[in-house]
Amino acid sequence: MEHLLRDMQTSKTDHDSLTKLTALVDALRPSKADDHVTAVNNARALCYLLEQHPEYRAALRCEFFSLLDNTRQVNLYTETGILLNESFMTAVKRRIGAKLLPPTINEAHFSDLLGVIFHKRSDYLWLEAIPHEVWYEIGHALHMEEVAPNELPPHIRLQQLEAIQVLSCRISAIGLEPEVIRNHPDVERFESPFVRLNAEVLNYIEKYRHDLTTRTKPEEDHSHLLVLLEQCEVIMGKVWKYASKNGASVSLTYHLLRLKQHIDRMKLLFELVDPSAPQGEALIRLFLSLVKAENRKNSVGDVFRENTELLALQITEHASHTGEHYTSESRREWLDMFRSAAGAGIVVGFMALIKILVAKAHLPLLLEAMAFSLNYAIGFMLIHLMHCTIATKQPAMTAARIAAALPAPGSKNLEGYSNLVELIVKVVRTQFIAILGNVLLAMPVALGIAWLWWDRLGEHVVGPEKATHLMHDLLPISGMGIPHAAIAGVCLFLAGLISGYYDNKALYNKIPERIAALPILRKTIGDYRSQKVGEYIEHNLGALAGNFYFGFMLGCIGTIGILLGLPIDIRHITFSAANFSYALAANDFYLPLWSVIWGLTGIALIGATNLITSFVLALWVALRSRKRRLAELRPIIGLLWARFCLRPIDFIIAPKVIPEKTND
Repeated sequence: MEHLLRDMQTSKTDHDSLTKLTALVDALRPSKADDHVTAVNNARALCYLLEQHPEYRAALRCEFFSLLDNTRQVNLYTETGILLNESFMTAVKRRIGAKLLPPTINEAHFSDLLGVIFHKRSDYLWLEAIPHEVWYEIGHALHMEEVAPNELPPHIRLQQLEAIQVLSCRISAIGLEPEVIRNHPDVERFESPFVRLNAEVLNYIEKYRHDLTTRTKPEEDHSHLLVLLEQCEVIMGKVWKYASKNGASVSLTYHLLRLKQHIDRMKLLFELVDPSAPQGEALIRLFLSLVKAENRKNSVGDVFRENTELLALQITEHASHTGEHYTSESRREWLDMFRSAAGAGIVVGFMALIKILVAKAHLPLLLEAMAFSLNYAIGFMLIHLMHCTIATKQPAMTAARIAAALPAPGSKNLEGYSNLVELIVKVVRTQFIAILGNVLLAMPVALGIAWLWWDRLGEHVVGPEKATHLMHDLLPISGMGIPHAAIAGVCLFLAGLISGYYDNKALYNKIPERIAALPILRKTIGDYRSQKVGEYIEHNLGALAGNFYFGFMLGCIGTIGILLGLPIDIRHITFSAANFSYALAANDFYLPLWSVIWGLTGIALIGATNLITSFVLALWVALRSRKRRLAELRPIIGLLWARFCLRPIDFIIAPKVIPEKTND
């Protein structure tokens, strides 16, 4: 490092500032990005050298100013770390294209040179690990007070002012986007701060440039501009709030995210151009954010994560509201859930029969997949219309409610976690009784159908070979019961997301109101019934869509596995229970004890895999949409165990009377 600083002092070769600064960063960079100790030690070593050798710090300042004076920084301030004015899919395509065929380096733009200096994609990790006080030490070691006024290029300040002007124009344009105005109509009725901001910024920059030209100290006050930015943020908050109630879209999310990024960057630049304010903290934040953005500029995952955050939150919020119906508070609600699940078990007994008959028809693969899918989809939708419950649909709904019930980040309030534990207890016992209702009815219904079939037609629903195959499918490992159950769990998770997506879509696009206003519908059934149809769609579109897509996923996966030559299929606990009954009937209602034990064990493991897979995935998405982590659930484990030891029966049976909360 000392050799590089000495070289900066002695070498006067033009146009090699980039090479020297890159070499210095290479010397500072630890061999591993997670080696934070080495990163801090290297930074402190640089501080020591700069403090001990005035000629070194003078040379470093000279090289840095030379690089800034000969490049444009506007793109660095207005584009690096800020989403461009492009659609979501265009952003994804552009980043993928940049990964496959990197763009050329434009040496006239400092944003490109920043990527050359910090060329390792993990550079931002060790830079962020350096404490702010160490960065302050580096800034102090440079002794900027030693710089003569004529040595500091005015070009740097002018570029920052130009960047503020560009950001102001973009903020005004985004704030007046039709989709933003649609979610906050008051922007049209009153004088918009987005419009006034641009006019005030132009006036501020004109005065500031005049002071720079006349070599006088700028004394312009930008506090009124910060007030306008705060007003813009208030409108943005109202749009977020409106979207949380009335649905969101990827496009609206994209606009709001870009607006927030532009406002934050503009505030940061105001701190930098204010000569009376300390600039150390602003410089550190800007520097770290720019390096991170440059390192991750081609990350496709960042685009997905940033743009779908609000949409994912809305989807899981709708699922959370639905999840309220999947928890039983009292014994009566608990028994109601059993009756609801029992009704679904009856329907599944017939659905399993239809699937077996379709398989016996030996249709062409695509027609068979379509028949399987329609059987599942129509059956699940019928179950919903009958107000019955498929037990395995619960985890995707209840996971979002559990995530919403988490205490605030960093909270050590045990009461919040205790409430969450009680919610989990309710979810567990409701899930238990729902599975019991599904299985206890699906099995006898299937047995009854099989007995009637044999009694009336003189043959079993399935032959001995098919019965053996059905029993083999229940085996956890050799029969691929657990892996296939995990695939079904993924489908359950996706069905939950689809339900939330369509509930969000119905609200955002005002589908219920548009259906109720259809002239042909109003003319046919009248205004009152049209309104009722619209209300039904509002409350049930997501559930119907989720069941429909879930049915098609279950029906097509096996065929896809055959076409691809992969061992891909699904196992669902309720259908597995019905298939076990049909296999039992095919063997004249007699099976060896070990076959019965293995079959029932396989059904239990399939059900557990269905539930765990869908629940973990749904909980992960729900937590990510709220910027929470799975690690925050760790305190619950001990509390759950203590709760189980206190009253284990509550995990299975709901109390007759809801216990009242006390203030003790």
